[in-house]
Amino acid sequence: QVQLVESGGGLVRAGGSLKLSCQASGYTIRNYAMGWFREAPDKAREFVAAISWTDDLTDYGDSVKGRFTCSRDNAKNTVYLRMTSLKPEDSAVYYCAANLYGNIRDPPSWYDYWGQGTQVTVSS
Repeated sequence: QVQLVESGGGLVRAGGSLKLSCQASGYTIRNYAMGWFREAPDKAREFVAAISWTDDLTDYGDSVKGRFTCSRDNAKNTVYLRMTSLKPEDSAVYYCAANLYGNIRDPPSWYDYWGQGTQVTVSS
């Protein structure tokens, strides 16, 4: 059974940091581009970050560039999202997703598997 499980979310003050993890099971992420997306109440799903399956190229949403870092450890079948200088507007449910042989610019609809999400709340 293919699964993605996010962890590491929580409550943090503005300016603080969090590191999210996304553990895959039931398959290897080696051939998957991995992405992070977020959803806040009454807002559309937003692209946060993605990392390629070939050469660890990364892409970031404009609102998080310079603050968030996406990385992967294929040996641990895990993807990470390091978030720094957090702002209240970063509050959302964060989802990781896997896109077989995908490109880091692919839209969410092209992703094959999704996790259940982890809540991040940033207080002002």
